[in-house]
Amino acid sequence: MSSDEVNASGAGVEVDRMAGAVPEPGSVKSDPILIADGVRRSFGGLTAVDVKHLEVQRGTITALIGPNGAGKSTMFNLLTGFDRVDGGRWSFEGKQINGRRGHQVARAGMVRTFQLTKALTRMTVLDNMLLGAPGQVGERMAGAFLRPVWGRQEKANTVKAMDLLERFKLIDKRQDMAGSLSGGQRKLLEMARALMTDPSMIMLDEPMAGVNPALVQSLLHHITSLRDEGKTVLFVEHDMDVIMGISDWIVVLAQGQVIAEGRPSDIRSNQQVIDAYLGAQEVEGEAQGSGDD
Repeated sequence: MSSDEVNASGAGVEVDRMAGAVPEPGSVKSDPILIADGVRRSFGGLTAVDVKHLEVQRGTITALIGPNGAGKSTMFNLLTGFDRVDGGRWSFEGKQINGRRGHQVARAGMVRTFQLTKALTRMTVLDNMLLGAPGQVGERMAGAFLRPVWGRQEKANTVKAMDLLERFKLIDKRQDMAGSLSGGQRKLLEMARALMTDPSMIMLDEPMAGVNPALVQSLLHHITSLRDEGKTVLFVEHDMDVIMGISDWIVVLAQGQVIAEGRPSDIRSNQQVIDAYLGAQEVEGEAQGSGDD
């Protein structure tokens, strides 16, 4: 039974975490873990992100979608401290985190993966995992001399890393170089490494991109398992079957702005969303046609 299926008395009752959320841009949520206001980012004369208000509901899978160039990855980079914001503020778990660097955001409990995986290819899979463990005493000059302390910590981190590798079916690869893994296995490794920090929220940037179809179902299972354990997932993805299949809520960006929010059923029939995607396809088609000439 998932964490969403127990009530105060312990009886099996499915809880709809999105109950009461209105399917409209800037929708207010009952228990938001992330709230962003007035987030803006421009590159020269191009406005890549201009999000007036966005809330992400705790304990759900929220998809951030939109046509190419909509500003999805830029929004990810801004929220996680990997890009400079022109304006706006956002809070996580009730604390302001705008202006913090990537490692500070991760320490606050909001971690991310990347579309192009960041595995350290010349280190083993296990060592990649251990690098994700926070607060390692032996990494500090003073702590390096406290072998009993960092030795116990390293042992505990190794046990945790092995448990996660077992969960993500990478245990047999633990002593292999990360560079020898397939694209899908690297995605699994990056997700597993992110969990070494015990985050409250994990942000996945196109987790299915370049993944062998045989591993897609495994990745989907891990994503839904995270939600069932009470974690919040925000992800960017282009595969609409995946989006409609696992998302509790969908936020649609177009030209940097939130044009729609709602459940999969709301988004599927939203004419503004349909127009945004079709319009993008028409523009791409015209550009390709011009190139052919």
